[in-house]
Amino acid sequence: MTQSATPHLTAPPAESTVTAMPPLDAWLHRQQSEGGSNMTGALLTWFEGPPPTLAALRALARKRLAPYQRLSQMPHVPDSDSWPQWSTGPEFDADHHISESPHVPAPGLEGHIATLFTAPLDDRRPLWHLHLVPSADGFVLLLRAHHALLDGRSIATVLRALFDETADAHRQATVPPPAASSSRARQLAWNLGDLIPKARTLPFHGDVDPQRVIAFRHVPSEDLEAARKPPHYVTSGPASRASANAVFLASASGALRTLGLTGRFPYLPGVCALVPVDVRTDEERELLGNHYATVRVPLPTQREARARLAAVDAFIRQGAIGARARAQATMVASQPRKVTALGSAMSHYVDSPRYFSLLCSSVATHAGELTLGRARLTAMAGLPPLGPGHPLALTFMRHAGGSVVTAITDHTHRHLAQPLVAHIHDEIRKLSV
Repeated sequence: MTQSATPHLTAPPAESTVTAMPPLDAWLHRQQSEGGSNMTGALLTWFEGPPPTLAALRALARKRLAPYQRLSQMPHVPDSDSWPQWSTGPEFDADHHISESPHVPAPGLEGHIATLFTAPLDDRRPLWHLHLVPSADGFVLLLRAHHALLDGRSIATVLRALFDETADAHRQATVPPPAASSSRARQLAWNLGDLIPKARTLPFHGDVDPQRVIAFRHVPSEDLEAARKPPHYVTSGPASRASANAVFLASASGALRTLGLTGRFPYLPGVCALVPVDVRTDEERELLGNHYATVRVPLPTQREARARLAAVDAFIRQGAIGARARAQATMVASQPRKVTALGSAMSHYVDSPRYFSLLCSSVATHAGELTLGRARLTAMAGLPPLGPGHPLALTFMRHAGGSVVTAITDHTHRHLAQPLVAHIHDEIRKLSV
């Protein structure tokens, strides 16, 4: 089976530093080492302009990426019953970690990216790789990494370290300030409620095969802005517009409904999106690793698009999403770093379709112009791994003049990828009416 390399049960390199993995890292490591899932995630960036030479890109990486110690860490498991560890890997080697593909015509780019995305990572080195892919009118960069090593924001941080930023881009590149702290009783209630099943098995749930199919759709900024007009239940004003995340989730729900993928019983546990939320503070925005939590957002299945948006937007406004995520992150980080039967059972449960229907990740760069040499970054797309039982994931990345909707499926469900991104864009347009 083709998948990212599973770390060997071997001794760490001599004189390396060995530390126990944080619980979230260990869970993501287990999904592949024990569950057989391909846990490679990636970020794809499109550039207009001349590509750098491979030698120049490697030289830039030696200067700007070598200082990140996380990029030198390797997973290590002393034996099959032990908690996984991080150990210091070989010295930073840009020649090994950065490669170039032949020029790819535009019609073949999606297939080529899918092939690169599923290629095994070399387990003799830290589990990440950067691909330079020349294409029509520019090039793309694809940074892949095992999810246990880097979360989505970390991958963006690593790639962004290679780019040149305007002062305006640097000033805007911040994470939202933390929300007001919540009581321990409320945090406990959130964490207990987070254990309740909220989803049911949908037509696409099932085994995930090793191949990947990726579809992209560019959404112009004017389409998104028109869709964000205030829902009917809030007062007018700039702050009352629906969030871009709510627009994406409501549109994804509408696309699933149109394709007959929401199941048969609308009033029982239904369609539930798993939404990653970054929990770094502003001071931690460059921190690599896994520093996020997930919030489950119910996806309404009403026929009318504005009604779906109103329901999702109301949940996000009233649900204390950031505080819920931080409470979950605190609970997960406090778990004992040892293998237990209860911990394994809980891990299998939160991987399952009973816990969530599909991953829906929405990210904005909040950045101005970013360049690499004389080339300008025009768009970005997140490529998450497909977890056990979930052969479908959706992402929505916003940068500068527009957004990119991405659908990732396994080969069995390849017929869903293009229709989903097309219908999501159609649903966004409906919201502007």
